[in-house]
Amino acid sequence: MRKLLILVLFGLGNSLNAQNHIIIPDTLSGPQIKLELKNGIHEFYSGIPTNTMGANGNILAPTLILNKGDKLDFEVTNSLSDTTTIHWHGLHVAPKNDGGPHTIIKPGETWKPSFEILDKAATYWYHPHLHHKTDQHVSKGISGLIIVRDEEEARLGLPRRYGKDDFPIVLQTKDFDANNQILFHTNSDDVAMVNATINGTLDVPAQVIRLRVLNGSSQRAFNVGFNGDRAFYQIASDGGLLEKPVELTRLLLSPGERAEVLLDLSEMAGDSIKLMSFASELPNGIYGAAIPGMMAQMSMTGYNPNPLNGANFSMLTLNVIAPTSNPVTVIPSSLVTVKRLNASDANLIRNLTLNPASMGMNQLNSDFTISNTPFDMNTINHTIRLNDTEIWSIRNMSGIAHPFHIHDVQFNILDRNGVAPTASEMGRKDVVFIRPQETVRFIAKFDNFSDSITPYMYHCHLLTHEDGGMMGQFVVVENLEVADIFTPNRIKFTLYPNPASDYLNINFNKIVNLESISIYDVRGARVYFEEYFEPAREYKLNYDLSAGYYRVHVNADTEHFIKKLLINN
Repeated sequence: MRKLLILVLFGLGNSLNAQNHIIIPDTLSGPQIKLELKNGIHEFYSGIPTNTMGANGNILAPTLILNKGDKLDFEVTNSLSDTTTIHWHGLHVAPKNDGGPHTIIKPGETWKPSFEILDKAATYWYHPHLHHKTDQHVSKGISGLIIVRDEEEARLGLPRRYGKDDFPIVLQTKDFDANNQILFHTNSDDVAMVNATINGTLDVPAQVIRLRVLNGSSQRAFNVGFNGDRAFYQIASDGGLLEKPVELTRLLLSPGERAEVLLDLSEMAGDSIKLMSFASELPNGIYGAAIPGMMAQMSMTGYNPNPLNGANFSMLTLNVIAPTSNPVTVIPSSLVTVKRLNASDANLIRNLTLNPASMGMNQLNSDFTISNTPFDMNTINHTIRLNDTEIWSIRNMSGIAHPFHIHDVQFNILDRNGVAPTASEMGRKDVVFIRPQETVRFIAKFDNFSDSITPYMYHCHLLTHEDGGMMGQFVVVENLEVADIFTPNRIKFTLYPNPASDYLNINFNKIVNLESISIYDVRGARVYFEEYFEPAREYKLNYDLSAGYYRVHVNADTEHFIKKLLINN
């Protein structure tokens, strides 16, 4: 059966295996939403049962259709035999409602979060987030889309009829054992599917349709497009609409990323088109490429035997039928105004690195950390002041690409290795794919919610890496001094004298690895720079600067700090 399936995936044996209509999950809306997480049985292969997990069913979960401003009460009942959580990926909610690894739901218990939808119209999703078991619970089937609508999106005349011209598309690959049971923490994910359906088909009308595409896989990136290089139009990224449709023939989606696309099928009634993954075009260093590492000698253990790696394969066949009544036939030329955050408004720059836990032949599973710090449930890695705007600079020091996800906020990508993002990445994001040796900077504002005890998470969204400890946590607090109780190792420093004259002392509360010191004048010009210091608690600077106000930027222990300085000669 498995060998036959692989033939079908590569288009070599379509006549030998019947196509299957994909599952279109049911919908739920507020103000009260009840979800039951439970074990199930699903036939990925006809007549062969596979043990699964789902919400309100055997596999997958209902699509939640919500409106901005909705006030919702949830009841999430765990009827599994295992503890789990439910995380509302991409939604801006208080930490106690976020559903991270601290907010567990034991078997037989019901979790009752309540919150208001503050987010813009977009496609979000929900899935378990239990530490060490996220991959297992997602791979076995628990995940569902969240569609948020608002008045701005409603005015655009886009396809919005769920299951008629607006379709949920969850891309995954899985691995099965000899008894057709789902495996996890594996690199042999050689079975592709859409909405838990192998070799799937979808009847779509001959008009403009909307596909809400989620990469819900544990590790694999999908370089999606259509056969014949047919053009499509991206209209939204993770957290909302773009300013205008972006015409594409390929779209790279890493695990956790979403995109909404429009496809014009007006002239294709009676024909079909295939949604493809063009993995042969992926550069080295991406899980799904022919070689996951940057070079052949950096290939990862257990990777190359997977027949999907570096291959082009069909994900879904779209069969074009008659148009619906009142079809959408025009792709709009513009969408919404995207209000991007300004880098000059940042209160702080945080520097993080994505690191292999050991040098040499990197392993794909559980072999990476963030800033050389394995995840610890009892450690708060960063403390953020409420209403601050921060720049996060993430440098990938490993040989494989990582999708970096942050809870609580949507962000704007500032640049990749100093280059501005493409039009496709100019919208709101909560996952960014960072390639080997690449530095990505994004900016976010941490508003609305503070909690000094319950943290938010940031992590790699390769679920094997997340389960293995490639994760950290932060709290958002109103008063940083209060947060110091929970982060005793946080760096503090003072400038003295301040006002200063021709010298300045920088004193830290502990010995630090000081990477660099920069001083900027009121125009934003850097007037002083020094780097590569020996570890110490105190440093003295000598300079020749005129009287005035300045900003002192300090990079120490992978973090960035800013203080104001007055020079009075």
